[in-house]
Amino acid sequence: MRLFAATATILLMSTTAIAQTPASAPAGANAASLPASNPFAAASTLPLGAPPFDRIKSSDYAPALLAGMAQQRAEVRAIANARSAPTFDNTIAALERSGRLLERASLAFEGVVGANTDDVLQKTEADLAPAFAAHQDAINLDPALFARVRMLYDKRQSLGLTPEQLQVLTLTYQNMVRAGALLSPADKVTLSQYNAQLSTLETAFQQKLLAATKAGALVVEDRAKLAGLSEAEIAAAADAAKARGLVGKYVLTLQNTTQQPELASLTDRATREALFRASWTRAEKGDANDTRDTIAQIALLRAQKAKLLGFPTWADYVLQDQMAKNPQTALAFMQRLGKPVAVEQHREAAELQARIKATGGDFELKPWDWDFYSEQVRKAKYDLNQDELKPYFEINKVLTDGVFYAAHELYGLTFKRRTDIPVYQPDVMVYEVDEANGAMLGLMYFDYWKRDNKNGGAWMSNFVNQSELIGTKPVIYNVANFTKPAAGQPALISFDDVVTMFHEFGHALHGLFANQVYPSVSGTNTARDFVEFPSQFNEHWALDPKVLSHYAVNYKDGKPIPQALVDKIKRASTFNSGYSFGEALAAAELDMSWHSLTAAQGRQDADAFEDKALAATGLDIAEVPPRYRSSYFLHIWSNGYSAGYYAYSWTKMLSANAFNWFERHGGMTRANGQRFRDMILSKGHTEDYAPMFRAFNGADPQVGPLLKDLGLDADTPEQAQTGTTAG
Repeated sequence: MRLFAATATILLMSTTAIAQTPASAPAGANAASLPASNPFAAASTLPLGAPPFDRIKSSDYAPALLAGMAQQRAEVRAIANARSAPTFDNTIAALERSGRLLERASLAFEGVVGANTDDVLQKTEADLAPAFAAHQDAINLDPALFARVRMLYDKRQSLGLTPEQLQVLTLTYQNMVRAGALLSPADKVTLSQYNAQLSTLETAFQQKLLAATKAGALVVEDRAKLAGLSEAEIAAAADAAKARGLVGKYVLTLQNTTQQPELASLTDRATREALFRASWTRAEKGDANDTRDTIAQIALLRAQKAKLLGFPTWADYVLQDQMAKNPQTALAFMQRLGKPVAVEQHREAAELQARIKATGGDFELKPWDWDFYSEQVRKAKYDLNQDELKPYFEINKVLTDGVFYAAHELYGLTFKRRTDIPVYQPDVMVYEVDEANGAMLGLMYFDYWKRDNKNGGAWMSNFVNQSELIGTKPVIYNVANFTKPAAGQPALISFDDVVTMFHEFGHALHGLFANQVYPSVSGTNTARDFVEFPSQFNEHWALDPKVLSHYAVNYKDGKPIPQALVDKIKRASTFNSGYSFGEALAAAELDMSWHSLTAAQGRQDADAFEDKALAATGLDIAEVPPRYRSSYFLHIWSNGYSAGYYAYSWTKMLSANAFNWFERHGGMTRANGQRFRDMILSKGHTEDYAPMFRAFNGADPQVGPLLKDLGLDADTPEQAQTGTTAG
């Protein structure tokens, strides 16, 4: 489940910027000019400035990025060296306007390199990574520019600024300070060296992991070993093998998480174990794709960078501008959840062990057994078979009559398929999104099927960011990794996949409803422990009776899902929560452990550190491995969630509280939807997060509603009502 923040301005908020042409730049790249024939040379003439993917070649990105970086550097140099006294417009707003070419190219590049990469794109990514960091440093560490920003910041209360302008000025100053603007010249040189090394290593990690995940797929020669999978799943495995030149065999490709979907169905225990081990060891084979050395270097460099910037650890540095504010608050929150989760995990493990014995098994429960036997227990306790559900979840029906329908009922939105807008891969679908009054709000791209050249997980980001200053509306995409059906088969998905669709569209709504003047505070340009709140919240509508009855119909006969089956889903909604929530909580604590290292602790052995860190969580139950192992934890080593994976649990708390508010005020109504849009979804980062949430909810978030959602009891009634105040 991975999100790329909709980086509204490349300048201070993202790693996509550049100062000089690196020695390793692709041949023919010229930072000084860009031929008019390059698709990025001029703004796109497509609706809302959508990328002209029918004209873009992989080789077009590098020269466009280089030219865009040079152009923005010249723009910033002019701002920094201006003779006129600094004003908000000639300094802060001018920075917000800069980098248009770079943004066009970089947003398209980030989208395609993540979802449909190739050798040219990967080389461009690796070649330009150090230069991206160098460019960002050249701007953030420019003393003349910082002097102008600081002069405005020091007299900010007397400038007569709007609230949004004051926020943008404050964040610009704070971000430059966090980026090292107050360091000595010598320390700035050291910082730039750290940044260059980190950008190279983080790119290397991502590329190694992509290759390791592809190479780690399980090859099965005997169809009998796939017993338990549906005919459609076996056909998909045969297609995956054929695509790799393994005709007559079967390939089970790996998703980004530790556990794999097929483990719930495979009856052959040896195949389950082989698939689990293929996942668990994918990036730890001692080959060119082994990531352990890379992550050890990244962790040390981050600790050293944090120390240079005046912070004890990387976690202290990262959380300073998050909703939680500091690692202690985040850790206290996770530890508060840890005890009831651990108790539930032990109870669930005992229940599964009893099921193994009852069905004639004479072995101890292992991680590769959990999903298989939990599915049996689910069937026995709730008479709920996941295969019984799939016929009611045809992906296109879920999208149009579920995800879109919920957005219509809450926010009045309508959707229109656009086949006239080019896409980067034939499976991608584009929809126009319109307001209730018919005005175009934005465009949405959907890329749902798994490919070997696509990063694992699911995410949302922008091809075009919203900004009244720039005059742009949002162009957004959702990406997932569902298994594509074989030709002629219906596109049926699991209920978990349904929830993923609602989740990622929650991010999309956050971007679509952006209503800011300045791009740096627009849409999803928010803290990690806030940005997941709208997406987690939107998941709740997947089971809303009004919405569910609208999309959950049998693909064969069009009959709606029986109420008895719906009741089973709801009764089973908290089943296995100790495992499902606990594996994510363990991953979050593992992330925080890595990023709570000090520079003095030095470089760590990845395996030994992971074992020690997991043991310290109290969630080191052998049968429940973390959702991500260190060696394939893409979120924290390459995707901007370092010291931030706790955000998924934190925002579940925000989501549970917000949905509780909806339930107390009439549920799914246009009035409630409009209130949520006005007070949360349309705010971007124009306000501080805790007051923003408090204004909507009427109180600080409480842990109690989250524990209720999970079906877990707090240690005491008092604990269940303890609020978590942030900021």
